[in-house]
Amino acid sequence: MTTILTFVLFTATVAFLTWWITRGKGTDTADGYFLAGRSLTGVVIAGSLLLTNLSTEQLVGLNGGSFKEGLSVMAWEVVAGISLVVLALFFLPRYLKSGISTIPQFLEERYGAGVRALTTAVFIIAYMLILLPFVLFSGAKALSGMLDLETKLQLSESGTIWLVVAFIAIVGSAYAIFGGLRAVAVSDTFNGLGLLIGGVMITFFSLQYAAGDGGSIFGVFGEIKEANPDAFVSLGKEGEDVYWPTLFTGVLLLNFFYWCTNQQIIQRTFGAKNLAEGQKGVLLAAFFKILAPIILVVPGIVALHVANQNGAFNSLILNDAGVRDDSKVYGALVRTVLPPAFTGFFAAVVVGSILSTFNSVLNSSATLFSLGVYKKAIHPTATAGEVVKSGRWCSALVAVCAAIGAPLIFMGRDGIFAHFQKLNGVYFIPLLAIILVGMFNKRVDGKSAMIAAILGLGVMLWGTFFSGDFVSNTFSSGYHFMGAVFLGLVILQLVLGSFMKRSEPYVQVDAKVVDLTPWKPAPLVGGIMVVSVLILYLLLSK
Repeated sequence: MTTILTFVLFTATVAFLTWWITRGKGTDTADGYFLAGRSLTGVVIAGSLLLTNLSTEQLVGLNGGSFKEGLSVMAWEVVAGISLVVLALFFLPRYLKSGISTIPQFLEERYGAGVRALTTAVFIIAYMLILLPFVLFSGAKALSGMLDLETKLQLSESGTIWLVVAFIAIVGSAYAIFGGLRAVAVSDTFNGLGLLIGGVMITFFSLQYAAGDGGSIFGVFGEIKEANPDAFVSLGKEGEDVYWPTLFTGVLLLNFFYWCTNQQIIQRTFGAKNLAEGQKGVLLAAFFKILAPIILVVPGIVALHVANQNGAFNSLILNDAGVRDDSKVYGALVRTVLPPAFTGFFAAVVVGSILSTFNSVLNSSATLFSLGVYKKAIHPTATAGEVVKSGRWCSALVAVCAAIGAPLIFMGRDGIFAHFQKLNGVYFIPLLAIILVGMFNKRVDGKSAMIAAILGLGVMLWGTFFSGDFVSNTFSSGYHFMGAVFLGLVILQLVLGSFMKRSEPYVQVDAKVVDLTPWKPAPLVGGIMVVSVLILYLLLSK
């Protein structure tokens, strides 16, 4: 009863505060609905960036990954700190200068309408079939484990997953469809604070649980290292998903795309009131990403130690075949180590994190469709209200498709986070290649970009789904394959661009939408972040 009360109380409080802050704020214009009226401050941007990312895809996926492979999976968080520095210092000034609402809009400015149409379709389809299904599935697994929903609801594992997925989809859609980006960003900030507090609590209570009565929390680290010497080695070892050479190929590229060019993530930076506030928010998010392994990796390592010593806990993470299921680890850990009052609070935080990512992606999908498809191709003379309405219908359709796909795509799969990253690579790699070439080369035209993007999508689809053992035998890792494809696409586009040229070199025009005066300490703060990442890897390399 206490768990349910705290769950309802926290969830209702966030919903009320979000309504109170956003009431009367315009959502009937494109900027108001999709970009919060370009009014977001640094703290709100940082909170929204963090919670849009820090959802159950990380809580469940990364802790499950560290349960299997130790500290090496921290790369997905720590390297993100470097990527965010690049966003703040290099990409964001260019995005805000163009006054864009979407990445495909930037690509249209650089390459033409054809590239915008292609990339818009790719983003929407990928969000509907990859990102949102994974968020919904991992969230359902986490909540089922935390609250023991299978027992309480008297349903099978699959029945419980379907029910929770439907619940999340309906509630998340309400935020995104009716509140727009402002409601998304404000609710993100409240839930982000709760997630940070709750995440630290899980780490503390899991260490306390592992230490036992009279034991030392810090002594647990020594016990884990003695039992598993590789548990706290940052660079990983051969055979693990994130072995150190992959940090310089696919892992780095996936991080760069995700944090610098992914519509779902960086849309809240487009809503910054000025460049300085945007840079403050991005760099603040970078600081927390570097610290994120404390809540996203350490609990999974501790959970393995507990499972090896505690038969009762181990039984909670077994699947129907009696094999350990890494997607069950985090939910089982929360249910085991947290007092009931805290369990309800943290379950509410987890729901908030799921809703955050879910409704953020729906808002991004609506933005892409409404401004890139509906307004451009279907109804060029549409009023602002009609454009917003089309975005709401798009959000609803994407939500339904994602909810249906979530259990079908991920149910019963082992190593779900690694699989998720491989799926992301299908579209991350081709789009990153044409974006970077477009920024650094002023002459290549849209035809070269279209050829590179379509060929890249085809090669990545083949390598991910149809290549058999070719990729692993030839490249040893799917991440090295991604690096090779990326390099090949860049070279291809530059070669094509030697004769497929714009009539005039591309010159970016200042749309004068926001003040572009940078935050003066940004380069120094960014440099400190990069050095911190290198030092962290060095200290934990052995």
